[in-house]
Amino acid sequence: MSGHSKWSTIKREKGAKDAARGAVFTKLGSAIAIAARSGTDPNTNFALRLAIDKAKAANMPLANIDRAIQRVADKGAAQLQEVLYEGYGPGGVAILVEAATDNINRTYPEVRLAFSKHGGNIAEKGAVAFQFDHKGLIRVAGKGDDVLMQALDAGAEDVQEDGEESVIYTEPTDLAKVRDTLRESGLEVKEAELTYVPNVTVEVTEKDTAGKIMRLMDALDAVNDVTNTHVNFDIAEDILNG
Repeated sequence: MSGHSKWSTIKREKGAKDAARGAVFTKLGSAIAIAARSGTDPNTNFALRLAIDKAKAANMPLANIDRAIQRVADKGAAQLQEVLYEGYGPGGVAILVEAATDNINRTYPEVRLAFSKHGGNIAEKGAVAFQFDHKGLIRVAGKGDDVLMQALDAGAEDVQEDGEESVIYTEPTDLAKVRDTLRESGLEVKEAELTYVPNVTVEVTEKDTAGKIMRLMDALDAVNDVTNTHVNFDIAEDILNG
């Protein structure tokens, strides 16, 4: 499994800054509303529980979380639907874009424009997604053999170290079980989510290409309906810090 890349770290750091500005609440609310369609009780709807946990981690007010859940029951509110867009960026890197929208006729042109303005292009359904696997991801504090063994015993598929933390991958259906088992074993779970992991990672070594890619990712993130992005690129350390 190709797994964790420096882009994951960049995205997390950017998300923390966006959360500090409150700019991320709309996206988190959309993710909660989408998850709540399968049930409004987080005790029986694990996807909703994940969405709420992520919102709380970003300090989203409880009133906002409740409103997002209640949107499902509000017949007068425009109902959201999940959409997955696929595309290629500069250098041929693969990008998946998750969106939650009440108007595809608005969202699709905005996503397509972000790609075209920054050296990429949106692709046909299935043209990019085959390069990714749908996985559960759990980030815990700590690393080393003890964390590795606890994760594998809990049912994890793979574990990769990231600084002083460990990134644990599971089958999507095992995410809840593994997360809860790790918590019960005493590990500090920092985040848990369903994600798309690239089969092969492409390393970007040219500064100009890296800059174009980052501008494209910023443009996609600026689309209000976009809730998440997944990529198969990794930026060389000297380029990232240059």
